[in-house]
Amino acid sequence: MNVIELRERLDGLLRTAEIADYPDAYNGLQVECGTEIERVAFAVDASLVTIEAAVDGRANLLVVHHGLFWGGGAPLTERRYRRVRALIQADVGLYSAHLPLDAHPQVGNNAVLARKLGVEIEGRFGDYKGTEIGIWGRLEMRREALAARLDELLGNRVRLIAGGPERVRNVGVITGGAGGEVAAARAAGLDAFITGEGAHHNYFDAVEGSINLYLGGHYATEVWGVRALAEYCSRELGLQTFFIDQPTGL
Repeated sequence: MNVIELRERLDGLLRTAEIADYPDAYNGLQVECGTEIERVAFAVDASLVTIEAAVDGRANLLVVHHGLFWGGGAPLTERRYRRVRALIQADVGLYSAHLPLDAHPQVGNNAVLARKLGVEIEGRFGDYKGTEIGIWGRLEMRREALAARLDELLGNRVRLIAGGPERVRNVGVITGGAGGEVAAARAAGLDAFITGEGAHHNYFDAVEGSINLYLGGHYATEVWGVRALAEYCSRELGLQTFFIDQPTGL
C-alpha cells in the first residue's frame, strides 16, 4: 500500500473532508513519502522526539493527533525545520487527524475513553461548526469514585471541581483542552464533564453551573484515539504499527 492509498483509507474512515476543524489543524497527509507503507508509528504530537522515534523504529509513516502546523504557517526554520528535515531525510510521511479523530464513534478519543470508563453511550454534544464532538452517556457512581477511576485509567492525579451532585449519572467526555465546553455539557443535561484541561474561569463555570468538572490532562486524555487507530490499521489493513509515548504532564 502506498501513502496515497493509505491516506484515502484514513480520510474516508475519519471523514476529514466533512468535519470542520481549527484553521491550523490541516487534517490529512501533511508530509508525503515515496516508500511503500508497511510499518506505521502513532503518537499524540508531531514533536522532534516522536519523529526521531518513528525514524528509529523504521516506520514509513507517522500518524499523529496534533500535526506540524499548530501556530500557523510559519517559516521552516529552527525547530520546524528540524522536524521536517528529519521526516524528509528518512522518507517518512506524516498524517494528522485532530477533531476528526476526537469525534469518531469507534476509534475517537472521546468514544474510546468513555467506553474505557464504562459509560453507556447514549448521545453526542458540543457542536463545533456543525459537528457534535463530545460523547455522553450513563454511568452511575459517586463523583469521588469517578475521579479515582480516572486516576487509575489515565495514570495521573485528576483534578475534580466538585460543582455538581455527589452522585453522577450522566457523564460527558471531550478530551484535550475543552474546559470551555462546560456550558455545552450543562445544556446537554450532564452532571459530570470530563476533559483534559481548562482555563481559570472554567472553575466558576462548573461551580456556579452545578456540574462536576474533571481535568485529566491534555495528553493523558488524548492517547486513546491514536492507539485505537493503530489497532484498526493493524487489524483491518494488515500494517505493522507501534505507539510512541511522549507524555507532557499537561
